[in-house]
Amino acid sequence: MAEIKIPNAWSPRNYQRNLWDYLSNGGKRAIEIAHRRWGKDDVLLHHTACALFERPASYWSCLPEYAQARKALWTAINPHTGKRRIDEAFPHALRASTNEQEMFIRFVNGSTWQLVGSDRYNSLVGAGIAGVTFSEWALCNPSAWGYIRPMLQENDGWAAFITTPRGKNHAYSMFQHAERSVDWFAERSTILDTGALTPEQASEALAEYVSIYGEDIGQAQFEQEYLCSWTGAILGAFYARELSAVRNEGRLCQIEAIPGYPVHTSWDLGISDDTALWHFQVVGSQILVLGCHSQSGVGLDYYESYMRDTYSAKCWTKGIDYVPHDAKAREWTGGRTRIETMMAMGFNPQLVPNVGLMDGINAARRTIPLCVFDTSTEMTGFSALESYKRKWDDVKKAYSMGPEHDWASHYSDSFRYLALSWREARAAAPSPPATTMQNVLAAEGITPPKLRPISRRRR
Repeated sequence: MAEIKIPNAWSPRNYQRNLWDYLSNGGKRAIEIAHRRWGKDDVLLHHTACALFERPASYWSCLPEYAQARKALWTAINPHTGKRRIDEAFPHALRASTNEQEMFIRFVNGSTWQLVGSDRYNSLVGAGIAGVTFSEWALCNPSAWGYIRPMLQENDGWAAFITTPRGKNHAYSMFQHAERSVDWFAERSTILDTGALTPEQASEALAEYVSIYGEDIGQAQFEQEYLCSWTGAILGAFYARELSAVRNEGRLCQIEAIPGYPVHTSWDLGISDDTALWHFQVVGSQILVLGCHSQSGVGLDYYESYMRDTYSAKCWTKGIDYVPHDAKAREWTGGRTRIETMMAMGFNPQLVPNVGLMDGINAARRTIPLCVFDTSTEMTGFSALESYKRKWDDVKKAYSMGPEHDWASHYSDSFRYLALSWREARAAAPSPPATTMQNVLAAEGITPPKLRPISRRRR
């Protein structure tokens, strides 16, 4: 067999060199924000090829959705060579076997590489890996990194995140963190930095976007894709303006529950899909969004333990569990409704008003300006709200009224139920204390003087 050199017939371009050198020299965490046609996937495929022969282990490339992985990488053809990209990075002579169905390769030294999807992150738990690439990280479910990170930490593995921006979501937050951390590599590469496109090519790309999306949206899309602008919201996002105001006004910050006020929960109940929930308090006309949680493939017994432990640890007062109307449906096993099951477990379920999807979305739009979000929600629920968008109709070249069903849907549905129930939840808040001189002095921080009893003289 002829000698094969890794990387195989490939070398990094000048503007790819910083990322390549960092990873080749043993860097563990990297995020590259780069324009279209920068060659992000090529760099990481060839780096993975080097890594898996230097250290025999398992490696993954993770895309936003498993269904995308086949088209985006597994069957993708390099237009310059006419060969599959994975065949260039992983020559057949170095493979022991290839599973086309599962998009899995085993190499002659025992290493493995596989394409996975962030929408199936719960199925990834338990597998030890030494390296992972998150491709189009801004569109991935950030919960996937939460599950994978402990594996890499235990195995002293590396992780690389490559993407173009999609508004100020979890990719933006991670990039900001990476810029401040000595343990991370962070780079933002626009076409002005790399010169990868000639002025004529850039003008042509801009003209194409304008012809498809119109002047304003087309310009914003071009700036996002080629100038790596963070300010352009995700196209078709339902809550772009409202959530941008939350960030700009500092309403995404660390907050604590107000003692004495109940902490309510809004639920999007799932069985095969995720169950997602939000914890919130209503204090006057303000809504404190204290946290959120999502899990897939678990039953209500899991949430019974989760709720008990969470409320106990945070010293929260239990409120109402707001659930959608389908919670009234009887389950095939047991014959009880989910409401009956929840009540038997000690929950306090109550149905939210039964309104249409778009009415609920409009209610959420009116509710977000009243909300203050705890920073613990930024990489999960808040990012999901930012990513919740209309579905693109490729035939009509327009966005449909309905939403895209992806990882962001569950948190967004749950928040919609919060928006439909918070006014009723306000009625469960404690009544303000009666106005007395003692209360007024206490509110001002004044300790009232002790009064002495008046002695009466006898006549």
